[in-house]
Amino acid sequence: MKRYLLAHDLGTSGNKATLFTTDGKLVRSFTVPYGTHYFNTNWSEQDPEDWWKAVCSSTKSLAADIDAREVAAIAFSGQMMGCLCVDRDGRPLRPAILYSDQRAVVECESILGQIDPLDFYHITGHRASASYSVEKLMWVKAHEPETYSRTHKMLHAKDYINFRLTGVMASEYSDGSGTNVMDLNTRRWSEKLVKIAGIDGEKLPDLKASTDVVGELTAQAAKAIGLVPGIPVVAGGGDGVCAGVGVGSVKPGTTYNYLGSSSWIATTSENPIFDDEMRTFVWAHAVPGYVHPCGTMQTAGSSLAWLKNEICSLEKVFAAEMGLSAYELINKEIEKSPPGANGIIFLPYLLGERTPRWNPDAKGAFIGLTLAHTRADVVRSVMEGVTLNLSIILDIFRTQTPIGEITVIGGGAKGEVWRRIMADIYQADIVRPNYLEEATSMGAAIIGGVGCGVFKSFDVADRFIEVVDRTKPNPALAGLYAEVKKLLNDSYDALVPLFPRLGK
Repeated sequence: MKRYLLAHDLGTSGNKATLFTTDGKLVRSFTVPYGTHYFNTNWSEQDPEDWWKAVCSSTKSLAADIDAREVAAIAFSGQMMGCLCVDRDGRPLRPAILYSDQRAVVECESILGQIDPLDFYHITGHRASASYSVEKLMWVKAHEPETYSRTHKMLHAKDYINFRLTGVMASEYSDGSGTNVMDLNTRRWSEKLVKIAGIDGEKLPDLKASTDVVGELTAQAAKAIGLVPGIPVVAGGGDGVCAGVGVGSVKPGTTYNYLGSSSWIATTSENPIFDDEMRTFVWAHAVPGYVHPCGTMQTAGSSLAWLKNEICSLEKVFAAEMGLSAYELINKEIEKSPPGANGIIFLPYLLGERTPRWNPDAKGAFIGLTLAHTRADVVRSVMEGVTLNLSIILDIFRTQTPIGEITVIGGGAKGEVWRRIMADIYQADIVRPNYLEEATSMGAAIIGGVGCGVFKSFDVADRFIEVVDRTKPNPALAGLYAEVKKLLNDSYDALVPLFPRLGK
């Protein structure tokens, strides 16, 4: 059996190439950054050639001292909900429009003028939004008709790189569910939504399972990336779904929380978990037969970073003098304040909010401050506010599936204090795995291994994951945090009429 699986995480800031052995060990990884063009207030684009150069460079670095004939498969995780228009030869016709781009507001309104929002949600698993791919393609049709007419296929980032590697244009179900035009229930392009969007359905790529082999590495591509021809290239998946595979969320009820600058909670289920208020959404899973319900908030770790940079300047100075991270000193400060932060409520909406509010006008706020409060209370309230907001997502999932254990990954998972707060607010065991930053590429590697036949099933995820810490909840705090969460919700509701007026 061949020894290696090559996984790529084609993200927003760069491409991370990671080499794993087939027995689940991380060999090494290389990241090559690339830039994003932000303009017109809320537009964001990237040059697909930068993706390709990053893939070539990172792969060559990774494979420099291994036998390339020992690579069993290549698989990508990729940024989702983008729109790249290519011609019949696969040449990009314009820069790729990213998931964060919000130009397609009018196109979103056009969709919602033709279908009930809840009906749309039940077909796609998502709200209609300018964030998604089909709305962006509609914008291209309306504003760049010549580009639209020459477009042969609309691809996602990883799909384009798969094409560069194999010569085959295709996508797969997880990225398909991020287009806002795939029927989540049938895993096919929805004729009804294609018609509503007013696009040519032939411009949508063929859909495959994440584990399908798209094609083999061509001789030309092999030379460019420093490998040998003939290596199977597996379809892969969207980054959020790959992260789920990488933390072992491959069976119903297995749940994880990514805690980085933004944060999301996702679980695995046989059937979509729909919310009557459409607060959460549902991806097609990389694991056949399953879906991946998810809820994402905007500023999780970003809220703590804002606190560090704008309020905790002394901690930054002292930490630098002591050779520590400022977050270590912030954690010590948090421990001086009791659960509930002595009554301070922090609304963590520093960049509007997606789940559970879906309110771009939402603002952050400290509520309940008095002269009796301390610095420790303020910093603790930030960590609690973020976690309480995430717990609302968890509550939605718990209406349809029991969740007693949550794996946490990302930079926020490093801190013991935050893991303890999560355990007490979620009232669930918080599990920390051995790899906190490699889950996404690890998920792609597992998908690649299943796709090329090295692994029999996704159960092999256990081979890659080692639990290094488990934090249990304090049941005595359940009532206290339930009351704090009610105060957070009531505070948000009270401020909703004011948000559009604030900051004007």
